[in-house]
Amino acid sequence: MEIPTRRKNIRLLRENYLGLRRYSVTICCTGRNKIFARPSKAEHLLDLLRTVAANQKFAVLAYCVMPDHLHLLVQAQEAQSDLLKFVRRSKQQNAYTMKSESGIQLWQRYFYDHILRPRDSAEAVAWYVWMNPVRKGLCAVPEEYPFSGSFTLDWKCTKQPEASWVPPWKEPSTATSTSPQEK
Repeated sequence: MEIPTRRKNIRLLRENYLGLRRYSVTICCTGRNKIFARPSKAEHLLDLLRTVAANQKFAVLAYCVMPDHLHLLVQAQEAQSDLLKFVRRSKQQNAYTMKSESGIQLWQRYFYDHILRPRDSAEAVAWYVWMNPVRKGLCAVPEEYPFSGSFTLDWKCTKQPEASWVPPWKEPSTATSTSPQEK
């Protein structure tokens, strides 16, 4: 008989997800299903995200709804803002609709996050988010992609920063930084 193993707790201490901070977040669809390839699904996700962000006191500085995942750059607006609660509510709202309509489990259990350090450029992170459809060949320039943008600024007027940014979980030399987070 095989003894079930406990999952390793990969979570930072809870206080790291509370307060006035900026975060890069990536949430993937279960099985990397291309749920959001349908424009109506992507639009619905953005509508719910806008509501949850306002309710949870987060500013969505940059977003990109890819066919099989979601990228966000968010900034907490109050000392009580809680990233884990924001992500959980965002996932729940959309997952409930999807499950009731089609019986499909929408999101993977875990998500990736990075707490931006003072040295991390929010502009560089935003461009990383907006360049996703270009890197995947879905458009030639970020402005052409209909499901990326910002809820807080006119992102099409911003210039690409000189410095680039890559999430720590994608950097091959930072194995200790790789951490998909629980919902």
